[in-house]
Amino acid sequence: MGYVTRIVIIGGGPGGYEAALVAAQLGAEVTVVDCDGLGGASVLTDCVPSKTLIATAEVMTTFDSSYEELGIIVADDTPPLEQAARVVGVDLGKVNRRVKRLALAQSHDITASVTRAGARVMRGRGRLDGMQGLDGSRKVVVTAADGSEETLTADAVLIATGGHPRELPDAQPDGERILNWTQVYDLTELPEELIVVGSGVTGAEFAGAYQALGSKVTLVSSRDRVLPGEDPDAAAVLEDVFRRRGMNVMARSRAQSAKRVGDRVEVTLADGRVITGSHCLMAVGAIPNSAGLGLEEAGVKLRDSGHIWTDKVSRTTAPGVYAAGDVTGVFALASVAAMQGRIAMYHFLGDAVAPLNLKTVSSNVFTDPEIATVGYSQADVDAGKIDARVVKLPLLRNPRAKMQGIRDGFVKIFCRPGTGIVVGGVVVAPRASELIHPISIAVDNNLTVEQIANAFTVYPSLSGSIAEVARQLHTRKAGGEA
Repeated sequence: MGYVTRIVIIGGGPGGYEAALVAAQLGAEVTVVDCDGLGGASVLTDCVPSKTLIATAEVMTTFDSSYEELGIIVADDTPPLEQAARVVGVDLGKVNRRVKRLALAQSHDITASVTRAGARVMRGRGRLDGMQGLDGSRKVVVTAADGSEETLTADAVLIATGGHPRELPDAQPDGERILNWTQVYDLTELPEELIVVGSGVTGAEFAGAYQALGSKVTLVSSRDRVLPGEDPDAAAVLEDVFRRRGMNVMARSRAQSAKRVGDRVEVTLADGRVITGSHCLMAVGAIPNSAGLGLEEAGVKLRDSGHIWTDKVSRTTAPGVYAAGDVTGVFALASVAAMQGRIAMYHFLGDAVAPLNLKTVSSNVFTDPEIATVGYSQADVDAGKIDARVVKLPLLRNPRAKMQGIRDGFVKIFCRPGTGIVVGGVVVAPRASELIHPISIAVDNNLTVEQIANAFTVYPSLSGSIAEVARQLHTRKAGGEA
């Protein structure tokens, strides 16, 4: 019997479990060391739970904003004087019980898949122990919950430990009134007045979701606008929708502290203003879980932010040590973590490997409307990083959008001036996460706007707008317009 390559993976999130599946399929002996349950934060406290909560919010929004226009009559016994009362309500306790149930079920499914593939799952915390051995192996010490330790020997180690919510010193979450995004699923009643601090993706998603569920929401943004890292046109649409639905969006307002005053929360801003609510959600970024892993002693270089430095095949500066996911700070997306983990295993085990190409990554903000992006961005074009032509088409002109009562959103595509090759796109629409895929395929395969324009689309459909934008870009190219 020949030698079997030993792989130890520290962390069971998308970066870890996807790597485990690949390594096991390629014949390695794989051990996954995990302390919370496979799926990691993505499945247990972040992506899966938040999108499950948002699924309920989505139904509420669709009902609230469209039913009258679509001619739907709701039988209601509200007394005439209170006729404006909300017709549909939500049982947040029930919603959150479903959220947790689905997250656990997903975690169990992942554990079953990894085990079925032949990998071993160990419950505990792993850390690297010293430098590489003379035979090229690495030692990983696993500490179980009861304090007992076991040392594993590995030919390669993958660090996929993720991150945790960043906290402000004067706004410590208590899990009851002041919350981080992992604690919101313990709420049994809908917050009456929710203050969301942070207008990045997490803050915007939760602000929009709780607004739809019936909370009065104030969104505190330290920047000029909501979603400062996203396409400016898309962010403008979303901010307009938020304000129109009654959200109090406070731009250029940095939160200094948050404290409980009885059953209220007071948030003090940097300019001295004080705002109050029943609850406060802190969404001010994440910190990588890179401490206490023995990384620097093992020769693994960390950035100033605490993220692990990696190259495009997920290698760290220490031979035989790879890293994937949020702990690397490359892109805080489950899809990118999974790709980094798979690439690491392909590379180490000698399989065909393509380096990570961030210009083909598609991502989505699960607000209502959703914002999906792929490839080069408006910021890249404006900064001169790439020369591209742009066409943006509002959904308001789309026949299917008219039928469904969709007023907000657009399709935007970026293509190269000479060749018409598609290099990026933005979709703002309900289920933009589904609509971005044809543009992703185009970007990944260097397709031209002519090819997109010539492919059949269903009539009427929202995807028809993608073809229409491509036709406009192709016509302008043919006509020699800039």
